[in-house]
Amino acid sequence: MTIETVKLKNKKGDVIERYKHDYENNVERFNMRGWFLDDGKVNSPKEEKPLVLTEEVKDKPLKKKKKKKKSK
Repeated sequence: MTIETVKLKNKKGDVIERYKHDYENNVERFNMRGWFLDDGKVNSPKEEKPLVLTEEVKDKPLKKKKKKKKSK
C-alpha cells in the first residue's frame, strides 16, 4: 500500500507536499490559508516592455517661499 501525496502551491510560488487523505479532509482550511493544488505548470516571467525615451523635461525655476513675520 502506497501513500499518495499532493503538491500545494501558494501565491508566492512556495510548494509543499502533503498526504492526499490529509488534504481531502482539510481542503477548506488549506484554501483559506492560500494553498491550492499545484497543477504542475511553471509560471514564465512576464516579458518586459522596452522603455520609451521621451524628450527631456526642462527644469522649472523654484519659487521662493515667503516667510511669515512674527508680530510683537
